[in-house]
Amino acid sequence: MQKSPFGANRVIIEPISEASLKTYFVGFDSDKGVRYYRWEQLVNLLQSVIPEFAFAHHVAINKLNAVDRVREAARSIYKIKEFDDVRKIYESGGSITDDEKSRKAKKLLERGEFGELILHLLLRDYCKTIPLLSKIYFKDSLGSAVHGFDAVHIEPATRTLWLGESKLYVDGKKGIKALIEDIKNHFSMDYLHDEFSIITRKVEVDTTNFIKDRDYWLNLMDERTKLDDLFKSVKIPLLCTYTSDNFSKYDDENLKEFINDYQAEVRSLKQQFEDNYKPTRNDLDIILLLFPVKSKNELVQRMHRKLYYLQNI
Repeated sequence: MQKSPFGANRVIIEPISEASLKTYFVGFDSDKGVRYYRWEQLVNLLQSVIPEFAFAHHVAINKLNAVDRVREAARSIYKIKEFDDVRKIYESGGSITDDEKSRKAKKLLERGEFGELILHLLLRDYCKTIPLLSKIYFKDSLGSAVHGFDAVHIEPATRTLWLGESKLYVDGKKGIKALIEDIKNHFSMDYLHDEFSIITRKVEVDTTNFIKDRDYWLNLMDERTKLDDLFKSVKIPLLCTYTSDNFSKYDDENLKEFINDYQAEVRSLKQQFEDNYKPTRNDLDIILLLFPVKSKNELVQRMHRKLYYLQNI
């Protein structure tokens, strides 16, 4: 069995792996007779992803400079204003709700949390992709706009381009609704050409040369490529990470009742997506990724606490 980059399977369980649906969760453990949700293991796993998420393969990371790179990665993330603004909100005991109405609050909800980091991890460890570029690294180094997709990965073996979107919500149903809006807005010809123009400029100036067949990927995203041909080589993973009461109701993922309720919940969200998504194209290869957690707000709070500490080590 091929070794995964981060060993996520020791923390994150993947009970459903189908062509159009993949689901995940973190289970429970016990110590001195007390059952607990594995928060620490999840946060530590996500921490290990931060340097690659921030730099992709554009910065060398090894045992000798690992601490420096973790610190640098944490600092680079907080150079993104939305992340730092969200940190301040959670640090003061607040949170961001799914129903935020102001433009600023919606931007914070979409860009200042950790849905993209989770998506990066799941694609790397469960879908065997590699990042085509790091939006954070190129924002710092080029000072230009960040591409709109939450993940731009490639699968070299099959020459597949993965264009991902992610949502981190309290309410899974609202997360699904937001993902459907992303599909409507992000897969038109004009949007794709604009985003591919940004991405290809950044790939072209990448001097690390870690991307094999670079010209293939550049040609695939060329504005002269027919969308009919492009989408034959594209997968669209849509991740919704959300709060699920099942992890407060139960403390053992092996219980039949937990398994039944978990299955019913994720299947219901998949059905919601199918009932409400009205495709503008029939050739979009969409994979819905569902990752219920015990508390979205606690996850964000713990991650900001960890990340803020890392930048000061």
